[in-house]
Amino acid sequence: MNKPTLTFYTRKKCSLCDKAIVTIDELHNELDFELIIKDIDESDELTEKYGLMIPVVEIDGEEVEFGHVNKFVISNRLQGKHIS
Repeated sequence: MNKPTLTFYTRKKCSLCDKAIVTIDELHNELDFELIIKDIDESDELTEKYGLMIPVVEIDGEEVEFGHVNKFVISNRLQGKHIS
């Protein structure tokens, strides 16, 4: 089984992003996944797509969480347990 890829879309001066990265770092210590961090302000396309949604967590190309990031939801998705 391939290691999942979690892409975290963020920007500077974003308090929700700061809280979310702490959660993601905790998960990264517990689970094996590739972590990619993208600052949306470095791309007009990403700013337009995610400007009002950040932080956004994407796992293997699928948007999983945005705004208030839930550790339980992300953990389950990374482990292949798809729950609503």
